[in-house]
Amino acid sequence: MKFTDLFIRRPVLALVINLVIIIAGLQAVRSLNVRQYPKLESATITVRTAYVGASADLVRGFITTPLERSIAAADGIDYIESQSTQGLSTINVRLKLNFNAAGALADISARVNQIRADLPPEAEVPAIALEPSDSLLAAMYLSFASTILEENQVTDYLIRVVQPRLSALEGVQRADILGSRTFAVRAWLKPERMAALNVSPSQVRQALAANNYLSAVGQTKGALVQLNLTAATDLKSIEEFRRLVIRQQGGALVRLEDVADVVLGADTYEQDVRLSGQRAVFMGVWVLPNANSLDVIARVRAEIEHIQAELPTGMTASVAFDSTKYISSAISEVEHTLAETVLIVVVVIFLFLGSMRTVLVPLVAIPVSLIGAVFLMQLFGFTLNLLTLLAIVLAVGLVVDDAIVVVENVERHIRDGKTPLQAALLGARELVGPVIAMTITLTAVYAPIGFQGGLTGALFREFAFTLAGAVFISGVVALTLSPMMSSVLLVANHHPGLLQRLIDGGFTRLKMAYGRLLAATLKARPAVYLVWITLTLMIAPLYLLSPSELAPNEDQGIVFGAIDVPANATLEQLLPFTGEVCRIFKETPEFDQSFQITFPTGGFGGMLVKPWNERKRSIFPIQEEVFGKTSQITGIGAPVFLPSALPSAGTFPIEFVIASTASHEELVRFAEQLVQEANKSGQFAFPPMMDVRIDQAKSEIVIDRDKVAAMGLSMQQVGADLSAMLGGNFVNRFNIDGRSYKVIPQIERAGRLTAEQLNDIYISGPGGQVMPLSAVATLRSGVEPRALNRFQQLNAVKISGLAPRSLEQGLKVLEDSAAKILPPGYRIDYTGESRQLRQESGKFLPAMALALVLIFLVLAAQFNSFRDPLVILAGSVPLALFGALIFTFLKFAGPPGMRFALTEGWTSTLNIYSQVGLVTLVGLIAKNGILIVEFANTQQEQGLGKLEAVWSAATTRLRPILMTTVATVVGHFPLTLVSGPGAVARNSIGIVLVGGMTIGTLFTLFIVPSLYVLIAKDHSRKAGGGPEVPPPESSAQKESSGLEFPALPAGSLVAISE
Repeated sequence: MKFTDLFIRRPVLALVINLVIIIAGLQAVRSLNVRQYPKLESATITVRTAYVGASADLVRGFITTPLERSIAAADGIDYIESQSTQGLSTINVRLKLNFNAAGALADISARVNQIRADLPPEAEVPAIALEPSDSLLAAMYLSFASTILEENQVTDYLIRVVQPRLSALEGVQRADILGSRTFAVRAWLKPERMAALNVSPSQVRQALAANNYLSAVGQTKGALVQLNLTAATDLKSIEEFRRLVIRQQGGALVRLEDVADVVLGADTYEQDVRLSGQRAVFMGVWVLPNANSLDVIARVRAEIEHIQAELPTGMTASVAFDSTKYISSAISEVEHTLAETVLIVVVVIFLFLGSMRTVLVPLVAIPVSLIGAVFLMQLFGFTLNLLTLLAIVLAVGLVVDDAIVVVENVERHIRDGKTPLQAALLGARELVGPVIAMTITLTAVYAPIGFQGGLTGALFREFAFTLAGAVFISGVVALTLSPMMSSVLLVANHHPGLLQRLIDGGFTRLKMAYGRLLAATLKARPAVYLVWITLTLMIAPLYLLSPSELAPNEDQGIVFGAIDVPANATLEQLLPFTGEVCRIFKETPEFDQSFQITFPTGGFGGMLVKPWNERKRSIFPIQEEVFGKTSQITGIGAPVFLPSALPSAGTFPIEFVIASTASHEELVRFAEQLVQEANKSGQFAFPPMMDVRIDQAKSEIVIDRDKVAAMGLSMQQVGADLSAMLGGNFVNRFNIDGRSYKVIPQIERAGRLTAEQLNDIYISGPGGQVMPLSAVATLRSGVEPRALNRFQQLNAVKISGLAPRSLEQGLKVLEDSAAKILPPGYRIDYTGESRQLRQESGKFLPAMALALVLIFLVLAAQFNSFRDPLVILAGSVPLALFGALIFTFLKFAGPPGMRFALTEGWTSTLNIYSQVGLVTLVGLIAKNGILIVEFANTQQEQGLGKLEAVWSAATTRLRPILMTTVATVVGHFPLTLVSGPGAVARNSIGIVLVGGMTIGTLFTLFIVPSLYVLIAKDHSRKAGGGPEVPPPESSAQKESSGLEFPALPAGSLVAISE
């Protein structure tokens, strides 16, 4: 083939082509967005409907169930889960991956509006929000606190000043306030005063509704002049609210201040937010999906500096959490690894070739290929993220292979006595086929990953095509620039230096030793076949017994904590215990700061540790230490855990759902049995938690309908009085400086400390008089669920937990127990990380099979044979997989509480990173077989028999095979040693590649030749060759092959072949 001659004879053309690649790549670097992960369209639509004062059962029956039924008909839904609690219905609609979220939002909004009239009139309008599911956290959290201002004043300042400024920044999706206490007029009703002045709760509510009225009057319309009209029918100050007339009695006016304390308070007092133990208000900044996170957060930080200079006296602002620190640190780590990898690869190539001139050829191929890959990333619309950066690091060990093979072949021809130009022309012509085959093979191996569905496909599509792009560009470089550079840089060195003589001498001795061993294995081929079959069969048990998980936990510099509270807890009861959790956080030597959000029903928090370069311990022992201390707190459950390694909508790693049409009481009974079994197994860090527990004490107000009717009253009137007194729902809104705030009448807390005090509440009675509630009602104590949860419109209980050794093993315990315990009609399902694992776990083997089929077909087309690809793949792939799976199998977990040094070190679980490494390994190891088989076929066509041809090919190609393998192994070896942000994923893929390539290559060098003899086509007869005896060799041929089978006479070769 004379394709490469063009670039050798016209070097400027070769330079121009590669300079165009470099220029295109350099302009692309500036335009790429930076993210933690590739862009995923992963969204949850949340429908929240408040029905203040309503019980969980009422909320479920009249709000949650009809809304669920209507929403379920929308398209693109993965699953629906709902929670009905006191006064609130929350429905989370999880969309399918990469489904159009905006279209789903419009569809669901329309369906909610269709049944709005069917909901109770007292319920608020459903609030529908689109939230990203790939992260439960915003990109940044800001903390605001003041030593002078109250929390509602701080919140109002944020709403009026800070929130608009941050929301207006380019790339900011929204700025949410967490732990806010928004201004509200609170009328704290006094039961005894109301009774003394004969005022019922309904009268207070009606007076507020009737006298705080927003009127739209209109305008006058004269012949020449028109005037806009306003009417002061609303209340504008707290003093006006206090002076509001409730009723007239005997000429005296009863005002609101006579029966209530009227203050400018907050709309809720049911949450507590703290930063490192100090009260604060948080603001979460969310970044647009298509924006560069690093740039956006940099703009937010710059704006915060301006805001800090303008804050009111006593008010402070600080950054509580910044996710871009992890991204920046991880990118920085990858850049260091990239630099180390390039340096190591250059040193290895120099040690193999012994000449700096020779080293320059593959050295130039590295930056050109990587920069060209960046241009392809821009072309495909990819982002610069942890996975595409990992692809670029991996590419360093791959892109040099083609250039190494080219320069080594040219060197071989120069050693045979040819001029550099002749050697470059001949060497490049010989390698056009193998280079194209190797490039297409390695590119084809990533196609199944790139086109795979689900989370793995969405995450690794950019990774796969970036790597494939780098390999493709390296093939272009190897066929255009490398031959030209070889013809110019390499010289016919008849007096090599000491280093080159030592290297050449060492290779000659190695080649002779390998030739003798290869001859021995070719003589004992049945034993080789037995070893090959044995190792191939061992792949299945190694794969099945390797511990698996979706992705390994990373050191993200943060530990999350949940608060599991006792039944009927109040905020005041929980604060001492959450303070104890904060104290434990602060005692940790690596502590930087902590955040906590606490509600009477539970809470969430976390501890941020010092940056990676300022601490000696990784996050894993820190998490274990903190968990050991928080588990000793007696008043609450306070498990701490690491954030999910992949974008996930869940909180805990294990989220196991049991669902049925049965009652929640029945579901809870079975769920408790499952929790007991899980606890016995020893697989869980703490007893798994259930999200439905029937332990909430309640008091039911039992109203005597006959008494109510006899007094001429109605149940509606009684219910309205109770709701107005106790519910805490807002009546209407009032205006302060252009913003509206709620007006909320409610009995003061001192009047509702216990259920028995309700008997002293006065409600509307006969004849316009008030009467005590005890006149028509009694109290009945009982127990109810804390929440009524549903999954896919079935009653459900979710079991959440943490399996420190293996997510797969933890789920297996629950699945096996469910199979034994649950009766027919019950179903199990998953959410969060567990759902991802179950959805993705069966996709690796089909992807691997498709990769093998594609490589086989590509090679079959290249070699015009079905036998040769079979030799290449069968002789190399099983052995490489065997070598890699040894290191996943050794990750086995012993009995609970026991650790093995062997499994803690250089091992990896089977996860999506190591599985992608296995697929990559298939393409890499096939290169060795391609070099041997291609050259063996050529040798046969020149007259050698099959046996001599494969022996000659294997010994001749030993040097480039070892060079490319060692370059790949040492290029990926830094991945196995890195630590810090994002290191565990790189460890996984590095261990698989290094282990598989090292062990696989050792076996391939001996097994591929034996399989070639068994399977490959005899080309010598087609070429008119004679018997399988090597022809006499010239001295040049002896020198090029290195060894002419002197250990075995020609007759014995015939005996071996027979």
